[in-house]
Amino acid sequence: MNIKPILENIVNDNTLHAKWLNTLSYMENAGAKKISASEHKENVNLIILKHAAEEHRHAYYLKKQLDKLEGGLCKTYTNDELLTPNHTKFYLNALDVAVCRYLKRHFNLSGYELKFAAYLFVTYAIEVRADELYPVYQDVLTSAGSRVTVKSIILEEEGHLEEMLNQLKTFSPDWEKHAEIVIKIEQEMFEDWILNLSKQIA
Repeated sequence: MNIKPILENIVNDNTLHAKWLNTLSYMENAGAKKISASEHKENVNLIILKHAAEEHRHAYYLKKQLDKLEGGLCKTYTNDELLTPNHTKFYLNALDVAVCRYLKRHFNLSGYELKFAAYLFVTYAIEVRADELYPVYQDVLTSAGSRVTVKSIILEEEGHLEEMLNQLKTFSPDWEKHAEIVIKIEQEMFEDWILNLSKQIA
């Protein structure tokens, strides 16, 4: 499904736009919490700390962008201040569970090893998604002459993707084969999310 017309409708409506920014902020925050939850109690590398910190900062940055819209909207992450809230709130968790099942089956992992492998593959899939989604959103913002911008997030997400690729290469020589399957799992969930989003704003 083409997301650009959906984003154009959202950006042209102040209330929908506020909820959209808030929804992105919620998802970035959920991602940051997921990364922190996957950490080992002692063996925490610099990349994981950096990544969690940047995702938290993205959540904060997107929330701050709300100041550029009128009406002082979306102070919290309650359902009435998010778009497609049920799908949004379960998205990352459902992806994590599905990827854990897959990795458990193929790598026979458990405990911290499974958590870390899931962190690598889930984060990779989310970074691929962010690399597609944010530039389209920025194009729509620029065309609409909006004061909102996500250019700084686009640059950082590109860096995250590079970091995830390097870690995946270390994790498994045939990481690409497994990453493709994880991308398909995420794609199905994203299409379902977009379908519900388009129904909500129709």
